[in-house]
Amino acid sequence: MKKALFQLQYEIEDRKAYSEQGAEQGAKLSVDEIGNEAVRSILQQTSTLSQKELLRWLNANQERYPEMVAVPLTTSTPEALQYRVGDRRPKLLVLTRPFHTQEDLNRFLYTANDLLDEGAFLYCHSMTAALKRQMLKKKYPWGVRTVVVWGDYLWNRVAPKLKLTHSLYYSLTHGKSRTFTRVEILGRLYRAGFEVIDEQFRYGEFFVVARKTKTPVNDNPPLGSPIIHLRRRGKDGKEIIVHKFRTMYNYSEYIQPYVYQYQSLQSGGKFKDDYRVSTMGRFLRRTWLDELPMVWNMLRGDMKLVGVRPLSNQYFSLYTPEMQELRTRTKPGMLPPFYYEAKSPETLDDIQASERRYLEAYLKAPLRTDWKYFWGIVGNILFRRKHSA
Repeated sequence: MKKALFQLQYEIEDRKAYSEQGAEQGAKLSVDEIGNEAVRSILQQTSTLSQKELLRWLNANQERYPEMVAVPLTTSTPEALQYRVGDRRPKLLVLTRPFHTQEDLNRFLYTANDLLDEGAFLYCHSMTAALKRQMLKKKYPWGVRTVVVWGDYLWNRVAPKLKLTHSLYYSLTHGKSRTFTRVEILGRLYRAGFEVIDEQFRYGEFFVVARKTKTPVNDNPPLGSPIIHLRRRGKDGKEIIVHKFRTMYNYSEYIQPYVYQYQSLQSGGKFKDDYRVSTMGRFLRRTWLDELPMVWNMLRGDMKLVGVRPLSNQYFSLYTPEMQELRTRTKPGMLPPFYYEAKSPETLDDIQASERRYLEAYLKAPLRTDWKYFWGIVGNILFRRKHSA
C-alpha cells in the first residue's frame, strides 16, 4: 500500500512536470514493437521500475541476458565506458548513471554510439529541469523556495552557457550538477546518432529508450547563446546563416524530425503546441522580437524585408520539387507572405499555395508586389493581431 501511494504521488508530479514542458504528445512507438526478443523482454520487465529497483533487477539478471551490458553508476567518463563494454557489441546498453551527473555528456554519448552496432538500443535516464523544480518546491518552505529555485536555475542552467561564468562553473562542479530540459536530453541523443523510440516519466525521473540509427552529427555543440545561428536555404539553393533570438530550448534543432513525426502543423507552418519553445520564447514570438537579428541578414544581402521564410533542409524537403525550384529563385524574407492572407494557411499545402501566389506575382513585378504585401502584412499585424509563429 505504501509503495502504491508513493508511485501515485510521483505519477501526479511527473504528469505535472511533463505538461509544463508541453510534452503531452510523447513518443508513439512502443517497446513492444522491438524486434529483438531479449531486448524487448528486458524493457518490458523494467518499464515500471524506479532507478533503485532497476539497478537491483540488472544485478540479478545480468548473466541471464548476454545481449545486455549495464554500465555501473561509477562509470562517468567515455574511457571508463569503453573499458566496461570492451570488445562486446551489446544489443542493449543500459546507462545506470543519470545524465545530469555526467561530466561530458556529449562525448559520453558519442562513445556509446561507437560501441554499438546500428540498430542496437540505449537505455538511459535523468532528472529534468521541470522535475528538479518540482522537487525543490516540495523540499523548501514558501518564501525560501523561490530563492532556491531561481538560484539553481541561474547556477546550473545559465552559468554553464555564459562565457563569463563557463570556466568557473566547470572548475567547481566538473559539469556534474547541470540541469537539462527534456528537450535538451532528446536533442543530445539525436545529435549523437540515436533515434528515440520510447520515453516516460516515472518515480521522479525521465527514462528514454533510443536506437542507434547513424553516426553522430559532426558539428559544434550549441552553446545556449541568446542569439542563434541557423543554417537555411537561400537564393539559388545556397546555404545561408540566419540570425534570431533563441526561442527554443537548447538542442531543439536536432529533434525537428522527431517532432514532425508525432505532431501536426498549425497555421503558419510551425508545429502545433511545440514543446521546444520556452516561456520566454513564446513572449519573443508574440512580440516579433525574435526576428530582430535578421536585420543583419538584410544588411548583408542574404534576405529581404518581404519574402518566403528561410527553411531548414528538413522542412525544405517537405515541399514539392516545383515549389523548391520556385522558392530558390528569390531571396527569403523577414515577413512571410502568409501573413498577408486574411485567413492563415492551415496545412503545408495551404502554405505552398500562399507562397506560390506571392512568388509568381513577385517574379512578374518585384517592387509592386513587395510594396503591396508589406502594407497588407503590417495591417494584419496591427489590426488582426498576427504574430511571429
